[in-house]
Amino acid sequence: MAPMQKKMAAALAAVNAYLQEESDAAGQHLAGTLQTPAIQQSAWSQSGRQDMMMMRKLIQMRTFAHLR
Repeated sequence: MAPMQKKMAAALAAVNAYLQEESDAAGQHLAGTLQTPAIQQSAWSQSGRQDMMMMRKLIQMRTFAHLR
């Protein structure tokens, strides 16, 4: 019966550590100590995304033109 108790103690210790870690992270988040990386967009990447969206729009318009 001792090996079963050791396994149970190890499992409970792991769950307790996980819950403690999660509550610490939540506390840091509320305190504002977590820093999120700033998103940097260059003009080139924005232009490329706009071109992709425009092409998708044109393809969709052409695909569904026969439904009008």
